[in-house]
Amino acid sequence: MKPIIRNLLLALAIILAVWLVWHLRQPPANLTSFRTDKISRGDLLVSISATGTVEPEDVIDVGAQVAGQIVGFGKDAQDKPIDYGSNVTEGTVLARIDDSVYRAQADQAQAQYEAALANLKRSQADIGQAQAKLQQAQADWQRAQKLGHSKALSRAAYDSYRAAFETAKSALAVSKATIAQSKAQADQAQASLKAARRNLDYCTIKSPVNGVIIDRRVNIGQTVVASLNAPSLFLLANDLRKMQVWVAVNEADIGKIHQGIPVSFTVDAFPNQTFTGEVHKVRLNASMTQNVVTYTVEISTDNSSGRLLPYLTANVRFELDRRQGVLMAPNAALRWKPSPEEIDPAFGKPQKDQRPTGPHKNESPATATANGSRKTGTIWLLGPNNLARPLKVAVGQTDGVMTEVSGEGVEEGQEIITGVEAQRQGKETASNPFTPKLKFGKKPDKP
Repeated sequence: MKPIIRNLLLALAIILAVWLVWHLRQPPANLTSFRTDKISRGDLLVSISATGTVEPEDVIDVGAQVAGQIVGFGKDAQDKPIDYGSNVTEGTVLARIDDSVYRAQADQAQAQYEAALANLKRSQADIGQAQAKLQQAQADWQRAQKLGHSKALSRAAYDSYRAAFETAKSALAVSKATIAQSKAQADQAQASLKAARRNLDYCTIKSPVNGVIIDRRVNIGQTVVASLNAPSLFLLANDLRKMQVWVAVNEADIGKIHQGIPVSFTVDAFPNQTFTGEVHKVRLNASMTQNVVTYTVEISTDNSSGRLLPYLTANVRFELDRRQGVLMAPNAALRWKPSPEEIDPAFGKPQKDQRPTGPHKNESPATATANGSRKTGTIWLLGPNNLARPLKVAVGQTDGVMTEVSGEGVEEGQEIITGVEAQRQGKETASNPFTPKLKFGKKPDKP
């Protein structure tokens, strides 16, 4: 039996030696657990996201030009009192202000105008009388001049005819001046009457256009006071079938937006419906809030369905570019960089200056493609023994989550590393430095 046992032991030793040689030649297994994803093919939408407010295209603030108390509202097309959402046409009575004071002023102006007309007629009658007296005085003076100084005409009578003629001529000039004055007073009274009647008409607030009442800001019994600024009574939208979205766009992205860019947006009221529009105007008056400069962009959209309501919050996406059927990788894969022990030894260790050139973590969508310095990047494939292998790629467009990649060796379905999940425990587990270490001495010998 001894030769058999010796042969068995020899065979076991040979097997053990072969296993040790094979095991020592294998690279050490990486204990890191990676988060992975796959290169996919699909459509990529390059966009800029922003938040805006739905606004009516044409808004008219209807105010009051006179002061007074609101005594009533008008009727809409359905013969209902004017209220929120009422459809009105041009000339529809919206509200009435107490006109007692303005009516009295109009009556007073009417009376003054009639008095001025009477004075004008009297002046016109006076000028006729003055002309007749002038003709009589002129005839007497002409006869007196023919007679001269003689026994038939005394010196006193001669001077009297002459004075009467001059007086009549002056009286005619005064009458003409009085007529001009009376006419001016009549015109002034007429203008005052027109102003009084206009103020009286202002007591009836009418709609200037066809539209819808968005806001009613007064109630019956409320007193409005018109001073330097006309008080606002109603907010009127001309046509709610055409709406606008006012969007505040950051200064870093405003250079990519121009008139005619297609836009899609959603509102919280209808989260499952996507509305479309296009950029109508980029306003030049920028605003600054907490050192952040933004520009207002106007987006025109069709609201024939009537679902969009004024002042809804819109989540807007400006569609800058659309790529179809391209290979895409998560942005996290372009940002991740392995440690030296996580790299397959067959590919060597990365240089110190070797850094991924993909989109940065805080980079806004579409910025990577706009910046000419970021055209290439590195993604890391998951190889055997749970080790990372680098793959150079050309970086294209990005939507902020996925980035277009291309290049030699890039294929759909490749498993790429996006990050590290956790460390797997091996035979030698790392101890917690905060765990108290207990020291046990030798047991005392029994007596």
